[in-house]
Amino acid sequence: MRILVTGYKGFIGSHMANAFPDDDVTLFEWGDDYPAIKNFDWVIHLGAISATTERDVEKVMNQNLDFSIRLLNSCQWFGVNFQFASSASIYGLGTNFRENAPPDPRTPYAWSKYLFERYVRSQSPIEDICVQMFRYFNVYGSGEDHKGTQASPYHQFGKQARENGVIKVFENSENYSRDFVPVEQVVDTHKKFMQTKVSGVFNVGTGVASSFMDVAKSFDVPIETIPMPEILKSSYQVYTCADMSKTNRILQNFNGEKTV
Repeated sequence: MRILVTGYKGFIGSHMANAFPDDDVTLFEWGDDYPAIKNFDWVIHLGAISATTERDVEKVMNQNLDFSIRLLNSCQWFGVNFQFASSASIYGLGTNFRENAPPDPRTPYAWSKYLFERYVRSQSPIEDICVQMFRYFNVYGSGEDHKGTQASPYHQFGKQARENGVIKVFENSENYSRDFVPVEQVVDTHKKFMQTKVSGVFNVGTGVASSFMDVAKSFDVPIETIPMPEILKSSYQVYTCADMSKTNRILQNFNGEKTV
């Protein structure tokens, strides 16, 4: 199988790039020459500006939305199946985490992901190829060093515990909960869905939420609270927890048919 992986230098992309040892994998990063799509079986599109604090809207839309649309159109032209890294940030401050819940994007990043999903729906049904969009919840695992403040709490708290012997969390962190999903599960989901050939939007999470305070306590060092930065307050999700019923149903009972 011939696979193109975009964003391979990123956290999830670096794991995905090594997930297909028996296949012909081509790696692409933003700034490289536009890849020749012809003759691939799948494109796994992970490349994006992933910082939720990025406020340059034009920059985010150019890289996250416009390039994604161009890539999808190329896949349609050449008959190449397409997987897209979407985001649970689309749910915003809502409490319904089913894939058909009303969207509530709060940042340029979240809007770029939602608008691409919306573009795909506007083209529906897309004939001849499979288009799968995965709404990642809070992914964590090895290889987050370069992400800085965008790294998962597991990475940031672990680093603070090792280097400082104390962990700093935002005030009220016992009331902020997330669905933390291991990067290995994300990669495994991509691989399994390649076998289903079912199109649509699918959550990728665990279905279990843990508070930031609970994560911090797991490192067994002193904890201090700090104020939340102003830039985060208007978009900070209080609670996320993936509804995995659709994803699990497809993985358990897939029959190879496409759906919208």
